[in-house]
Amino acid sequence: MDQITLSGGTVHGLPADFEDALRSNESALATWEDITPLARNEWICWIESAKKQVTRQKRIAWGCENLQDGKRRPCCWPGCPHR
Repeated sequence: MDQITLSGGTVHGLPADFEDALRSNESALATWEDITPLARNEWICWIESAKKQVTRQKRIAWGCENLQDGKRRPCCWPGCPHR
């Protein structure tokens, strides 16, 4: 599985720390590859918008848990302002 390139978003590429977390969670990864590029973009932008590293780490963990549960977008996120 490590040799497969994971999908990114429409504007944002997949950051290495989030990619590592996805690769370690098979269910989250399956949802990740099933959602649209626009939805992936929302997750990436939401994670990258964290101002502190500790917040970013929490968002990555929370994001993987939610993707594992089949959630397709981050909750309460107004959307990526970069698209």
